[in-house]
Amino acid sequence: MSSRHIPNPYDDYKKGKETFINSDASDISDEFRKKLSTGTEQLMQLLKHNEHNWYSYDDDSLYTGLPGIAYTLYHYGKTFKDESYVTKAETFVNKIVPNLRGKRHVTFLTGNAGPLCLDAVMNHLGNNEKKAKDSIEKLKSLSPYVVDEGSGVPDELLYGRVGYLYSLLFVNKHISPAPIEDNLIKQVISFILNSGKKYASARGFKSSLMYAWHDSEYLGGAHGLAGIIYILLQAKDYLTQNQLNNEIEPALQWLESLKYPSGNFPSSVGSTTDKLVHWCHGAPSMTMLFCLSYEIFKKDQYLQTALQCGEVVWNRGLLKKGCGICHGVAGNAYTFISLFQLTKDPKYLYRSCQFANWCMNYNENQKKPADRPFSLFEGLAGTIYFLVDMQKIHEAKFPGYTL
Repeated sequence: MSSRHIPNPYDDYKKGKETFINSDASDISDEFRKKLSTGTEQLMQLLKHNEHNWYSYDDDSLYTGLPGIAYTLYHYGKTFKDESYVTKAETFVNKIVPNLRGKRHVTFLTGNAGPLCLDAVMNHLGNNEKKAKDSIEKLKSLSPYVVDEGSGVPDELLYGRVGYLYSLLFVNKHISPAPIEDNLIKQVISFILNSGKKYASARGFKSSLMYAWHDSEYLGGAHGLAGIIYILLQAKDYLTQNQLNNEIEPALQWLESLKYPSGNFPSSVGSTTDKLVHWCHGAPSMTMLFCLSYEIFKKDQYLQTALQCGEVVWNRGLLKKGCGICHGVAGNAYTFISLFQLTKDPKYLYRSCQFANWCMNYNENQKKPADRPFSLFEGLAGTIYFLVDMQKIHEAKFPGYTL
């Protein structure tokens, strides 16, 4: 268990020792905000210095490609009102979108839908409604493939229907009036639920829903049941009460029953190795799921599960893999952001600050080079995205996962 993480060297939060936190414990302190600002700017300069390496990827995904870096630049520019970063991001996305090909790549994080979503939102906010509408129509044109039972589209977040559903919800959240019709969203939801019911029934699962990806029955945020349920719950306005109570919540309760005694979760059905504490597999994405489940269903058991996951991440979340979002410390820190946003307990604000401190020491703590070292989900761009979010912690949202 110790091989994947570094033992947490930090003292936990103690009231009266308000390190990092302002006097009413509602936000980060001005002093730490200045440190975050300086640290974020230094890492942004490192990212920009390596711009010549961004183009080495034959990759148009937000996950590891240039669109993900553009998303970070846009997030940085919008947050700090620096139009030079916004313009640079728009330029990258405008160049990528015309060259997107194929219908098989349908998701926000690894498919064509992600760049199309960014292009639509950027052009809408930039008052270029014609270009925004063009990208929205291209996004909608992927739907026949998504809702075709014979297409072979999986259901999970990174490569499947839920990743497409997230894209539709993303566009409707950021563009007003919402351009994606309710019927299309409900149709995609229906396919996801029907697929999960069929698989669960065929394999004899006690869960109301179950899914597989590459012949493995994953449970985490990236490929598994937790990620699917989390996006479905964020589409609550499009669900019937029957779908919510009789199809989704029983699957949620079954998933909760698989929790290890430690508070962590298996990566897949049948796994007994309590070792992965990443957003993609393990407690971090589960925290976000059970925080939202508590808000929707008002059952204390879901809050308790989320709090247990938080303890797992505090104890085992400083990963040797580095400071990334998918399987690194920045992604794990969103555990504490979610818990702070829900509970307002300053302990979680403090913990998120300690993990941010760790990430700002990037050169020291990024011990293992990422495959895509400057990307959003594996590399430096994701760390920067998180540090930007820390400076507006009440609005922070895990990219590509939380709307």
